[in-house]
Amino acid sequence: MLRAARPLTRRPLPLARRFLATPAGPIDTSNLSSLPEPGFKLKGFTLQRTKHVPELELSALQFKHDKTGAEYLHVAREDSNNVFAIGFKTNPPDATGVPHILEHTTLCGSKKYPVRDPFFKMLNRSLSNYMNAFTASDHTIYPFATTNQTDYMNLMDVYLDATLFPLLQETDFKQEGWRLGPENPQDKESPILFKGVVYNEMKGQMSDRGYLFYKKFQDHLIPDLNNSGGDPAFIPDLTLEQLRSFHQDHYHPSNSKIFSYGNFSMEPTLEKLDEKLSHFNQIPIDTDLKVPITINEPIEVTVEGPVDRLSSETEQIITSLSWITCDTSDVAENFGLLVLSSLLLDGYGSPLYKALIERNIGGAYSPNTGYDAGNAKGIFTIGLQNVKSEHEKLVAKEILDELQKVRQNGFDKQKVDGILHQLEISLKHKTANFGMSLMHRLQPSWFNGIDPFETLKWNEIVSQFRENYDKGGYLEGLIEKYLLNGKTFSFTMLPSPTYEGGLEKAEAERLQERLEGLGGLEKATEFLGAEELELTEVQEKAKSQDASCLPTLHVKDIPRAVDKIDLQVNKIEDVDVQWRIAPTNGLTYFRAYVNLDGYLDQEQKMHLPLYAAALFRLGTARKTMEEIEDRIKLKTGGISCSPYISTDPTNLDKHSEGLVFAGYCLDSNVPEMLELLRTVVVETSFSRISKLHNLVKGMASGGMDEIAERGHAYAQGLASSYLTNASVASEYIGGVSQVKLIANLASSEMYFGAVKHIEQIGLIPQKRGNDMRIAITCGQEAVADNEAHVRKYLDGLIAGRLEPINPGLGTLEIDQKRTFVPMPFQVNYSGVALRTVPFVHRDSASLSVLAKMLTHKHLHHEIREKGGAYGGGVGNSWRSGLLRFYSYRDPNPVNTLQVVRESGQVAVDKDWTDRDLEEAKLSLFQDIDAPRSVNQEGMANFLDGVTEEMKAAKREEVLDTTIEDIREAAQKYIVEQFDQKLDSTVVIGDINNASKAGLFEDGAESWETYDMGGNSNAAPKQAKVML
Repeated sequence: MLRAARPLTRRPLPLARRFLATPAGPIDTSNLSSLPEPGFKLKGFTLQRTKHVPELELSALQFKHDKTGAEYLHVAREDSNNVFAIGFKTNPPDATGVPHILEHTTLCGSKKYPVRDPFFKMLNRSLSNYMNAFTASDHTIYPFATTNQTDYMNLMDVYLDATLFPLLQETDFKQEGWRLGPENPQDKESPILFKGVVYNEMKGQMSDRGYLFYKKFQDHLIPDLNNSGGDPAFIPDLTLEQLRSFHQDHYHPSNSKIFSYGNFSMEPTLEKLDEKLSHFNQIPIDTDLKVPITINEPIEVTVEGPVDRLSSETEQIITSLSWITCDTSDVAENFGLLVLSSLLLDGYGSPLYKALIERNIGGAYSPNTGYDAGNAKGIFTIGLQNVKSEHEKLVAKEILDELQKVRQNGFDKQKVDGILHQLEISLKHKTANFGMSLMHRLQPSWFNGIDPFETLKWNEIVSQFRENYDKGGYLEGLIEKYLLNGKTFSFTMLPSPTYEGGLEKAEAERLQERLEGLGGLEKATEFLGAEELELTEVQEKAKSQDASCLPTLHVKDIPRAVDKIDLQVNKIEDVDVQWRIAPTNGLTYFRAYVNLDGYLDQEQKMHLPLYAAALFRLGTARKTMEEIEDRIKLKTGGISCSPYISTDPTNLDKHSEGLVFAGYCLDSNVPEMLELLRTVVVETSFSRISKLHNLVKGMASGGMDEIAERGHAYAQGLASSYLTNASVASEYIGGVSQVKLIANLASSEMYFGAVKHIEQIGLIPQKRGNDMRIAITCGQEAVADNEAHVRKYLDGLIAGRLEPINPGLGTLEIDQKRTFVPMPFQVNYSGVALRTVPFVHRDSASLSVLAKMLTHKHLHHEIREKGGAYGGGVGNSWRSGLLRFYSYRDPNPVNTLQVVRESGQVAVDKDWTDRDLEEAKLSLFQDIDAPRSVNQEGMANFLDGVTEEMKAAKREEVLDTTIEDIREAAQKYIVEQFDQKLDSTVVIGDINNASKAGLFEDGAESWETYDMGGNSNAAPKQAKVML
């Protein structure tokens, strides 16, 4: 029986139902027979059709706006996390990035809300748990999610006004798109360069080899579909007039697709939509679907790209083979192709993995590998990266040979059943962001002519697949029909040592041409300097602009207390087990935390990610990994292992290091899930060097691209590692140290030391007597059985325990650290960290509010709007006790670091208003009160020791934070720590450019260079061209 709590006996509640108000009364949208008939009219819309989808517990209603023809799809579901999105078909006419720049500038002020950047201002006037906008290859979507109905209506009004009635001012175009200007407008000698948020964002994207390969691949396969994000070589060709014209043609209700989801009443949504849309009349729209080129015989294309400086010089080629399949509107055939893709490519036992990667022809799949149903025609691709030159031509041959074998031999039924089981269990797994996931699934395909109702026919699609499969030869027939027809598109990117230099030269020539067109360098400098100062003045005024026209929620609407999560604890075989008993739709979620404190040295700790990956890669003496993988797919929703670092919520000098083993499955499958877990934990053969080699090569592949994509996180992580032992451990397992370790291991191919380390790690979770705790989330009906299953799992571990060998790390000596990580990127990433206080300390609440105030009221303006970085701000990581500043895709890190160092005094001196304080608290509560999936409930307590009482106290502390608290926190934790030189700074980028920009002028000796190894320091390229 459960200890310290009475058994939970929950009486099932009747299902709540959503009703659509009509003149005839409410309609039960959970009942198909009671849904209104097509032709039903309401608030300027006419209902086209309805569909009830019981397996997804939702009803869909599709409307058409009477005046404009705008299409609107509402998905009614008993889910409080409501979603809204408006999107437009935006086929890019060229590579200037007009859809992308328009996405940015529409959010910079509108007719009803003529304030600068209402989108960013709404981030802290709302309780939304998701706000964004994104530009896809042929459409642009503006989505948000919130659980508050007032907030929902506020945000919908702002989004609709921003997209349909934007101001599109010249200053916003220059700030967000592109401009020429001095690096430092206050310095008349400052060099002229290309600037702009999108311009720098796309320069950062072009530093990502994977992204570059995919874009070049798409350019050649679908040449009619231009680069919607924008190529920096062409972005400066875009004019404000072209931007406005594109908006007029494309951001029209007739060209829109509108989506909503959740349990809010539809009537207010329809009324608001009609109010906005009725300003327009219906017009002809762009229905052009961009399709790939016609392939009647093999086509081969080869291009050049940059060198991956963290990979071996001999393993640089990326190559792929593609086929055009069916119309993506054929949802049944597309589902079959998706299943086929999974069977061919997913997992270590898949045919293509074994034929290509296990045989060392390449290190990992290419970025475009898989089945892409995102366009009008499906594209099936199989490719490799980190390919040696002698293997380049072998790749296509091996792919076709393996497809022939699979066509002849067919697929094991158990593998097909495993994939279908994964789909089944995914429907039962209730996520907090189901509505947003549904939007991402429906709306993009909707723009490509795919009927969203067809996509929602989940059971029908699966049933159709089963029927086809049961006839025999269906999947093999798809291979024959689409992949063995001789109509192949081969695309290869070769490394060029001069690639970056060519980009720099071309940018310099474009810049020189622009300056000559302005009368030469001297005249251009004077003219552009004056323009930049004007823009700076506009940006400065925006910092104190009255935003009262924007709608807002209020802190008084936030409850001081919320229901605590009911957790129960008992012991099974002397192991603490935390129970979260709640409705789970027949699923059980299992987690085991194995404590590693004192058992490992530094080298062993750095090999924790390799151990976690090897556990599901190497197999055992009795079973191959393919056999184990098949059973995992057939019986579970997945099993995983990952290292976990947790800071003590009461003391920053204490932390714990462990491994988390997790899995979930149907209640009936718990015994087999735990036996599978026990098998890999106890029986894995870590000495299989050939398989370990494949694993390491795969882990190393794309390491540089990962830093290019998330460089700010890596900079923050390394900066933090100088301040707390927990951050040291986190850096070992997930920072640049880990990237370097795996890259060096892949390059050296010396695995015996690694095997020794992971074998030592593996001894710890195998022993039943070692420190361990378990968490179970399940329904009341599964508790008794799960107790027995857990007991059996523990009994299956090896008896005994290990003795700790390492006393742990001592207290860190904190002093100023400045580290530069040289990488061949066109832009920079920075992180600055300051040590603060543990979670339970009263000041952590003030620091969290302060971080929001500084980000939204100061750093965003200085680093992004004025500095040109794609992003910048500060966050208080209250569970790790660190205040961490960052900039992302930053052309000017010197300016950023100066802004950061002065930010504390700004916070002390600024005349903060009550509105500033309220907005910061609202922004903070977006995360605090964000919906959580049932399987996440209680995890803060289980993993981090943060109790429900601690969270309740922190909630009240945040609500009670005053402006004086903010000033005191800024003085104590920012101003004084910078004065005492207790800060830690990391910049990732091009070292030559950093030197030229003056990053090291205040003392080069105070900077350390972090050597990533490989060729990361060789021939670094400039991030910006200066004249």
